[in-house]
Amino acid sequence: MQLSPIEVRETITKEEFKREFLKPQKPVVIKRFIEDWPAFEKWDLDYMATVAGEKEVPLYDDRPVDYKDGFNEPHAKMKMSEYIDLLKREPTKFRIFLWNILKEVPELQKDFSYPDFGIKLMKGLPMLFFGGEDSYTFMHYDIDLANIFHFHFHGKKQVILFDQEQNDYLYKIPHSLITREDINFADPDYEKWPALKQAKGYIADLEHGNVLYMPEGYWHYMRYITPGFSMSLRAIARNPKNLGKALYNIFVMRHFDNMMRRMKGQAWIDGKNEKAVVNTHRKLGIS
Repeated sequence: MQLSPIEVRETITKEEFKREFLKPQKPVVIKRFIEDWPAFEKWDLDYMATVAGEKEVPLYDDRPVDYKDGFNEPHAKMKMSEYIDLLKREPTKFRIFLWNILKEVPELQKDFSYPDFGIKLMKGLPMLFFGGEDSYTFMHYDIDLANIFHFHFHGKKQVILFDQEQNDYLYKIPHSLITREDINFADPDYEKWPALKQAKGYIADLEHGNVLYMPEGYWHYMRYITPGFSMSLRAIARNPKNLGKALYNIFVMRHFDNMMRRMKGQAWIDGKNEKAVVNTHRKLGIS
């Protein structure tokens, strides 16, 4: 993979962000943007255990997709206080994914505000993501191809990004939002996955208080170097092509995929994995 560092800014104005990153759809890490939020001082694992400790949370790990799994169906559940104890005690693959804080812990919304980046944010969808040391997400892009503002808290997390122009090199699974799950994007095996050598992307480490902007439809792989958590705010895709893809994903693709899982079972999943390799290598003339 050909990875360039994501540009880092100490802070940024709305006009600078719109001109230099939103309009050209370029990622950026902003280091000092939320220091006036109460969350900047308050939000760590201990605070989350205090305010949400009794909440039962959905947990996900890095097991391969199984045909019996529903869309975003969790692999386990645990009280938040128990989960945070686990994060602090030992490495774990369990992550929390897409946890809506407005619904689950409304008082947390007092700790942050919706920043003015020159694009309208969806205020009903602030989502939290937690992970243990060395846990990671599969390389994927979001179903709605949204503009994403990712605010990181507690510890350090590595992120690798690719835009949609890199699809031919990433071993994308058909009728899906992910790449082959057996690719280790932290240390890829280029003999097994030769197309990845041509993929051009971005890389950065996020620390407490950093804001990552991910443009519309960007593929992202995130690995927790230490236990920690992040919050994402999102804005609807503005590019008509991306908005059309989002509508297709939401109203057609995911329902078709679920139907085929019910009809064909694991053979559907296995067939898609095989096609990801065949399609990628055929496009690039790799035998």
